[in-house]
Amino acid sequence: MWAFQSPKTTLLPSNATFLPRPSLKPPICSITLNPTASTADNNKLIQSLCKQGNLTQALELLSLEPNPAQHTYELLILSCTHQNSLLDAQRVHRHLLENGFDQDPFLATKLINMYSFFDSIDNARKVFDKTRNRTIYVYNALFRALSLAGHGEEVLNMYRRMNSIGIPSDRFTYTYVLKACVASECFVSLLNKGREIHAHILRHGYDGYVHIMTTLVDMYAKFGCVSNASCVFNQMPVKNVVSWSAMIACYAKNGKAFEALELFRELMLETQDLCPNSVTMVSVLQACAALAALEQGRLIHGYILRKGLDSILPVISALVTMYARCGKLELGQRVFDQMDKRDVVSWNSLISSYGVHGFGKKAIGIFEEMTYNGVEPSPVSFVSVLGACSHAGLVDEGKMLFSSMHVAHGICPSVEHYACMVDLLGRANRLEEAAKIIENMRIEPGPKVWGSLLGSCRIHCNVELAERASIRLFDLEPTNAGNYVLLADIYAEAGMWDGVKRVKKLLEARGLQKVPGRSWIEVKRKIYSFVSVDEVNPRMEQLHALLVKLSMELKEEGYVPQTKVVLYDLKAAEKERIVLGHSEKLAVAFGLINSSKGEVIRITKSLRLCEDCHSFTKFISKFANKEILVRDVNRFHHFRDGVCSCGDYW
Repeated sequence: MWAFQSPKTTLLPSNATFLPRPSLKPPICSITLNPTASTADNNKLIQSLCKQGNLTQALELLSLEPNPAQHTYELLILSCTHQNSLLDAQRVHRHLLENGFDQDPFLATKLINMYSFFDSIDNARKVFDKTRNRTIYVYNALFRALSLAGHGEEVLNMYRRMNSIGIPSDRFTYTYVLKACVASECFVSLLNKGREIHAHILRHGYDGYVHIMTTLVDMYAKFGCVSNASCVFNQMPVKNVVSWSAMIACYAKNGKAFEALELFRELMLETQDLCPNSVTMVSVLQACAALAALEQGRLIHGYILRKGLDSILPVISALVTMYARCGKLELGQRVFDQMDKRDVVSWNSLISSYGVHGFGKKAIGIFEEMTYNGVEPSPVSFVSVLGACSHAGLVDEGKMLFSSMHVAHGICPSVEHYACMVDLLGRANRLEEAAKIIENMRIEPGPKVWGSLLGSCRIHCNVELAERASIRLFDLEPTNAGNYVLLADIYAEAGMWDGVKRVKKLLEARGLQKVPGRSWIEVKRKIYSFVSVDEVNPRMEQLHALLVKLSMELKEEGYVPQTKVVLYDLKAAEKERIVLGHSEKLAVAFGLINSSKGEVIRITKSLRLCEDCHSFTKFISKFANKEILVRDVNRFHHFRDGVCSCGDYW
C-alpha cells in the first residue's frame, strides 16, 4: 500500500499571495521507443497503446519502428475503427504497404473489414484486387462488405468466378452470398441464384449449420416465397431462437399473420429452453396488428413487461402500432406517452396510427411536434403523414408537406411518396392533377404509383384514365390479378360488359385467378377466418340464414343492396345473393352471434371495403345497437349508430 504523510502546518503572513493549486491529474508522459530495445519490445509497446485507446501516440511510434509485426498492424487497424478515423486508417494502410505486408491475406481481410466499416467500398475493392494470395477469408470479407453496401449482383458474379477457380466455400461464404441475393435493388431477378446456392448448400453438406439455414429462411421470406421458407425451417435439424424469429417474421410480413401467431404459440409450448427475444416480439405484435387480435396483443404486452423487453424501442413502437391497428388508439397513445426516449420510428408509428383512423390533422400535429422536438423526419415519416392527409382529404396540407420534403429536410421524393400524392389527389377526384404528377416525375413510376391511380379511378369510375393506368400495370405486374379485377370493376360499374369479358379472358389466358376477399374476427382470444362465398365453412348455413333475415329487415329501414360491385351480368336477385356472401358480412354475422351485449365487434378485411358492405354495416350498427370496427386494406371504419367514422370517404 502507498503511505501518505501529513504535510507540516505553517502559518502564512496576512499579505501572502495564493498561487493556483496545481492540477491533481498526472501529466501526460511522452513515450518514446527505446533505441536499444528489441523489435519485439517495441511492438508490444505499440500494441499496448492501441489497447489503451491511445491511437495518436501509437501511430507516432509506428513511424519509428522499422519492423512492425502482423499483430501490431491488426491492432492498429482495429483501433482506427474504434476511433472512427478514416484518415488514420489510410495512414496505417500506407505504412503497411511500405513494409511489404500488402500480400498478407490475413491483414487484407482486416483492411477490407475496416474499409467496409467506413463505407469506403472502392478502397475495399482495391485491397482485394492487389492481394494475389486470395484465401476464402479474403473473399468472405469482400462479400460481406459488398452485401452490406447493397452490391448483391457483384457478390454473386465474384462468387461464380471464385467457384470456377476451385476455391471452396465455407459456412460464412454461404451466409454472405445468400444475403447478397436480396441486397440489390433488382433482387427479384436473383431468386433463381438463391435457389442455386440452396442446392450448393445441400450438395456440400452445409444444411446442418443453423445460421446458414436461418439465412436461407430469411432469403426466401424476402422474396415472398413462404412455402420455400417453411420447408427449409421444418427440415432444420436444430433450431435456435433466431431461426424461430426468422420464420415468424416471414409469416408476419407476407400476409400470413394467423400462421405467425400459431408458430409463436408452438415456440412457447414446445421449446421450453428457448426464450423469444425482442425481434420475435416485434414480429408477433405485427401479426396481432394485422389480425386486429386485441386480446392476444394484450397477452403479448404482458409477456413483454414480465421479460423486461419494454425498454427496447422497436418493441414499444410495435406496441403503439398494434394497439392502434386493433382499434385502441388511446392505448397506443398511452404507450407512446410513457416512453422514456423516442426515436423517429416511434414517432412514425404514432403518426401512421392516427392516419389510418382518419385523424389527418392530428397526424400532422404529431409530425410537427416531432420536428419541434428535434427529431429529423425520415422518408417513412412523410409516407405516414401523406397517407394521413389522403385518408382525411387534406389535399392542400399534403401538397405543402410534399414540397417541404426536399426544401426543408433534404429528402428526395421516392416512388412511395409520389404514390401517396397520386392517392391523395385521386381520392379527392382531382384525377387529372394526379396524372400530371406522374407525367412530371423525375424517376420512373412503378406499380405503386400506377396502382394508386387505378384505385382512384375505381372510386370515381374514370374509365379513360383507368385504361391508361392498367396498360402500364399489366406490363409491370403481368401476374397481379388484383389490377385486372380493378379494371373489370370499373367496366362493370360503367355498364361496359364487353370490357368486363375482355378482362376475364385476359385473366384466363394468363392463368390468373381473382383472390377472394378474406376477413378475420377475434372472439374469446381465438381468431376466425371467413372467405367470400365460402361453401366449405360448417357455419355457413347458420350465418347465411341470419344474413338473409337481417337483409330483409334492413330493407324496411331503408337499406338498398348495391349490386354494381358484382362482375357478372346477372339478375338483381342473384347479384344480391352474391354480395350477401362477402367475407366481411359473414364475420359481422359471426360477431353478432358470439359477442355479448356492449362488446365491440372487431373485424379485419384483406381488401378494400366494398360499397355494399359499408352500407350494410352502417345499418347493422344502428339496427342491432352494436359498435363495429372494421379495418380494411386502406383504413379504419368505426361504425356506430348508423354512421361511419370515415364520413363515406375511403
